[in-house]
Amino acid sequence: MAEEGRRILVAVDEGEESMHALSWCLKNLVFQNSKDTLILLYVKSPRVVYSAFDGTGYLFSSEVTAAMESYVLRVADSVLEKAKKLCNNVEKVETRIENGDPREVICDMAQKLGADVLVMGSHGYGLIKRTFLGSVSNHCAQTVKCPVLIVKKPKSTAGNV
Repeated sequence: MAEEGRRILVAVDEGEESMHALSWCLKNLVFQNSKDTLILLYVKSPRVVYSAFDGTGYLFSSEVTAAMESYVLRVADSVLEKAKKLCNNVEKVETRIENGDPREVICDMAQKLGADVLVMGSHGYGLIKRTFLGSVSNHCAQTVKCPVLIVKKPKSTAGNV
């Protein structure tokens, strides 16, 4: 495996936290002239579809559904494009867009792609938000077989010189 280099999987999304984690990874984990492969993974969360029969939701036309899907793909492409620009000094960069629950998809892709390490950002949710929303990074750290590096974005030091 050393001759091939490491396979470093980085989960990216629209948040600053994932871009900070990618930047940290590029500065501290990926070495210039190495044979490492950096894999950028964006996961599209499934749309919540309501049934018209239970009276709780909406039924969308195929045009609206197609427009929503097109928008989500544009967002994914934009996030990956931004991430790839940060990786301009890395020789091997792959991108993936997958669908599903981010917790499950990230864990599955780490296994499927043979990741040597998984790098993720942390949103830094407090206990209550984490209880209701769940923590993707916590779930992956407990589930993934490879090492997981969770990079927490430092608190803003605006105003401090």
